Amino acid sequence: MRIDVFTVFPKMVDAPLSDSIIQRARTTGRLDLRVHDLRAWTHDRHRTVDDTPYGGGPGMVMKVAPIVEGLEAILGDDLASTRILLTSAAGVPFVQSMARALATEERVAIVCGHYEGIDQRVVDILGAEEVSIGDYVLTGGELAAAVIVDAVTRLLPGVISVGSADEESHADGLVEYPHFTRPAVYRGHPVPDMLLSGNHAAVARWRREQAVLRTRLNRPERLPGDGKG
Repeated sequence: MRIDVFTVFPKMVDAPLSDSIIQRARTTGRLDLRVHDLRAWTHDRHRTVDDTPYGGGPGMVMKVAPIVEGLEAILGDDLASTRILLTSAAGVPFVQSMARALATEERVAIVCGHYEGIDQRVVDILGAEEVSIGDYVLTGGELAAAVIVDAVTRLLPGVISVGSADEESHADGLVEYPHFTRPAVYRGHPVPDMLLSGNHAAVARWRREQAVLRTRLNRPERLPGDGKG
């Protein structure tokens, strides 16, 4: 899979994706990640990527031309078939189902929002999807883009074991059950007896029950009805 990220701060995207599982995916070729500096498509000696907003107001707005021309140049003939995301606090929530859908694409492009926002014509011209990783505001979209790349990459075939992906949080709408490992007792806190029983069916039932309880406590909106089921 190829992912192209467009930003004015390339190092902020590349750094968190240059280690651990994601770096291994890049090394083995399962992920072809390319980070592009939008300043390469500016047209003035100062390499300006932002300007004051029409209509007045605080902050600066990212210019339309560097983004549109940058994506056209890099995506080329794939422009129409590439799913294009725009990180934005005003976007739709980025959730696990979206990560799974993106992981089936051959190519994805991500534009990192910055400053007060991005000229709306980027969305209108490119058909970009505005996506938010949470109800808070970051200094820029670079870390959000890294989160999206991470979430998608780990779902690619061969990146992590199938069992791990199937049982983790949000895979079936529930958050994940609690985990334990050695020692069996630490500072008076024992591992639940059920996990030591060797009864795999009973362990599976316990884990399901714990996942429901944890979801009810932390994410009750994910449970059917009034969150008590």
